[in-house]
Amino acid sequence: MKAEVFLSNDYRPADDEPFMNERQTEYFRRKLLDWKAEILEDSRDTVAGMKDQTRNIPDVADRASEETDRSIELRTRDRQRKLVSKIDAALRRIDEGEYGYCEITGEPISLKRLDARPIATMSLEAQERHERREKVHRDD
Repeated sequence: MKAEVFLSNDYRPADDEPFMNERQTEYFRRKLLDWKAEILEDSRDTVAGMKDQTRNIPDVADRASEETDRSIELRTRDRQRKLVSKIDAALRRIDEGEYGYCEITGEPISLKRLDARPIATMSLEAQERHERREKVHRDD
């Protein structure tokens, strides 16, 4: 079992320290876990809210409006469910020592990119190439 890594509340990963050292790894682990907890809490609130809102609405327009709202909410929750899967995958990469490295090139992903998008699996350059290829294939 690993010893707990101390991080001050104002710690931010910096380029002048070794890439993916224990502090950086712990910083991103906590960031991912906090993000996941927030999403799961929102989901619980949504489910509770939907159970409370189940009622018979006589006006057709009001009922259609509520069903549309519910549909949008369910789509949002589905996107968040997929996001939780990506967060879990990032946490696995941390455990396996692969977090922070581009899955295409093997090069480090910039700390700024990881801080903005902690589930990133590709460096910015590799992601841009990937998106250009997708666009070319889509335009055919």
